[in-house]
Amino acid sequence: MNPSFQELIKHKFPDLSRGQKKVAEFLINFMEKGSLYTAGQIGKEAGVSETTVIRLAYALGLNGFSDLQELMRNEWLSSTESKEAASKPIGEEKKPFSEWLSPVDEKDLSQAVDALIKSDQVYIAGFRESHTAAYWLYYKMNQLRNHVLLSFPTGFLLETLCNLTSASTVVVFSLPRYTKEALEVAQQAKKQGAKVIAITDRRLSPVGQIADITLLAGTTEHILSLLALSQIVISSMQKRDEKTAGKRQEHLEKLYAEQGIFLE
Repeated sequence: MNPSFQELIKHKFPDLSRGQKKVAEFLINFMEKGSLYTAGQIGKEAGVSETTVIRLAYALGLNGFSDLQELMRNEWLSSTESKEAASKPIGEEKKPFSEWLSPVDEKDLSQAVDALIKSDQVYIAGFRESHTAAYWLYYKMNQLRNHVLLSFPTGFLLETLCNLTSASTVVVFSLPRYTKEALEVAQQAKKQGAKVIAITDRRLSPVGQIADITLLAGTTEHILSLLALSQIVISSMQKRDEKTAGKRQEHLEKLYAEQGIFLE
């Protein structure tokens, strides 16, 4: 029988680094947050870097942060107290996780992940409020593959879009109030034969109408809905192409260490 999350932490705790122990203690004490937050958010709460959170997963013998969070989430949801907490929203910022993800179609998600892995380059576009989610997806995807580009918060360069090919993929965040820039990026990408993935609130939104693949956000009232959907995309890419993602992450860790970027 596989050990529970708490048993795994208890068994491995003496061998963890100081920073990893801080993360482990935080996750034990705040399992609900650990089940819902991103690695970066957990690191901020625990007072360590995002990399330290990811390293904890490997130190526990898991394949990555997504596996750690899945193990923790299953244990959290299995307890009576956690089930009661999950059924009662605790403020606007803690809407049920399932509410954000319920509209995701598995077929659409699989096709999107396949395109993002196989493309010669990925261009991510998000304008104004949507740029926060676009930047997060850009940052995380750069840890998994090369040739990932990002729009500006208020516009884009045609000189960058002209490099798109039929082997490229463009991800466009488009939520009310819809921006003309989002539609223009999607239209230009289609003209050049690139595949367009829309992350939007409805299939018949301006960008959704012309996209090849549409991923629907569960709610447009909070940026966390976009981040939650983006996290699912990243986790799926990691699992689908674990070998490539692992090699790139290992190379990045060496660069981080050489440059002394992180304190732990």
